[in-house]
Amino acid sequence: MTDGGHFRPRDVAAYDAVRTASVSLDFGSAAAHTPFAANAKLLARLSFSLVAVLVDVAAIMAAAFAADVGYNFLMHGNFAVCAANIQLGMFAAILFAIANMARQGYKVSAFMDVPEQAQKAFSLWTMSFLAAATFGFLAKAIEDSSRGAFLAMFFIGISCLFAARAALTLFVRRHATNDGILAARIMIVGFREDVAAFMSQHNLPRQGMTVLGTKVLSDSSAMTDVELSEVTGVARRLVPDDIFLAVPWDRADMIERCTNAFLRVPSSLHLVMDPHSALSRFAVTQMTTRGSISSLRLRGYAMSSVGMALKRLFDVLVSLLALIVLLPLFLVVAIAIKLESRGPVLFFQTRHGFNKMPFRIMKFRSMRTMEDGQNVRQVTANDPRITRVGRLLRKYNIDELPQLFNVLRGEMSLVGPRPHALVHDQQFEPEVVLYARRHNVKPGITGWAQVSGYRGETDTSEKISKRVQYDLYYIDHWSFVFDVWILFLTIFSRRAYANAA
Repeated sequence: MTDGGHFRPRDVAAYDAVRTASVSLDFGSAAAHTPFAANAKLLARLSFSLVAVLVDVAAIMAAAFAADVGYNFLMHGNFAVCAANIQLGMFAAILFAIANMARQGYKVSAFMDVPEQAQKAFSLWTMSFLAAATFGFLAKAIEDSSRGAFLAMFFIGISCLFAARAALTLFVRRHATNDGILAARIMIVGFREDVAAFMSQHNLPRQGMTVLGTKVLSDSSAMTDVELSEVTGVARRLVPDDIFLAVPWDRADMIERCTNAFLRVPSSLHLVMDPHSALSRFAVTQMTTRGSISSLRLRGYAMSSVGMALKRLFDVLVSLLALIVLLPLFLVVAIAIKLESRGPVLFFQTRHGFNKMPFRIMKFRSMRTMEDGQNVRQVTANDPRITRVGRLLRKYNIDELPQLFNVLRGEMSLVGPRPHALVHDQQFEPEVVLYARRHNVKPGITGWAQVSGYRGETDTSEKISKRVQYDLYYIDHWSFVFDVWILFLTIFSRRAYANAA
């Protein structure tokens, strides 16, 4: 690596330089990263966090005012303001801000992804609004509030928060990437191949990080101590926000030396996940203590026994209500199917459920064939087997609605990884690492992969890998609010209707 150059993962020459570098510091541009610059960036990030808090509070208060005034004007023809609704909005705003602070949700790094911010805003607003409403009811502070304005406040509130969070996220992505004023300043230390692999795997500039420099360590213990003393001095002078150690986890001696050296520096120290470790297979690990035993818990799924019970109760109640409401639609669809082509209204096919237990999935028949077992061919775009009615049913996901009966029977859930035909399970499982983990939870009528645009034909390894990646993310990050958010997107998101075949 040449003096004065920043290491950038997308820079092929820089990547090759790390792989072939001699044992030396690469802080040729360190003069530009003075403590004054560090303080300026720290002040900018603190200022952003404060602004983000105020933006959230302002968005919620604006929603409360708009809901109250708008409802009174539509229903009563005046612009009266109800103090109870404004108080409810203020309390909800305070709860929202405090809860997000507790989650460290106002850090710059939390505002790098628009869909993620939408999900977080939805879950946090739902909890804050319900908590504020419960407190207001018990304290008899919202007795004068009308039900219409109350409901309007919830929906206008989430809309305002979505807009505010989207604006903040776009602002951060503009000013935190590619060495912007909000970017975190980091150093990377480790063995040559590990540093190169880390830089290649993570597009750090696009994740809001500025790489001040890298240090390639030798394998000699005596030489390493000298090198660490040198790089520690540089770290004290530059004061990076974070120091990443790219060292194999089986090198406990080197990890201990690096830890002892960098604990003397006022920066956050991170041990990079070893890509060759079994831990890398898990998206979420958690340090736990049980008695005198400390360990890393490797989670096969995020649901606790209480969560499973809550999810099951939600599935039963919602599927029952949906079947009652959708009964007229079911009758219309059944008549349309029978009028267009001969054959049954419903189609049954064997799929794998929880723990790979087989069950018969139920759908409205959308094709002229009734394939099952080892003779199932994936549906493709403009597939001639699909009927005209079936194409319409598949486009709007109506063909999946009979699976509400599978949910009632406990074979499926409303939300979960979509089940594939048995022959496709047999095909994908050897090809995709951890594919079988999808069966650690019940399959769903809809899922995180589907609402994220990975619906339809999986004719390439990239498509099935991406679908599995989103399914595993759901398994590792499940929450009740996450389920509600996915159901919301299933109905209102364009991505949920994309790639229909």
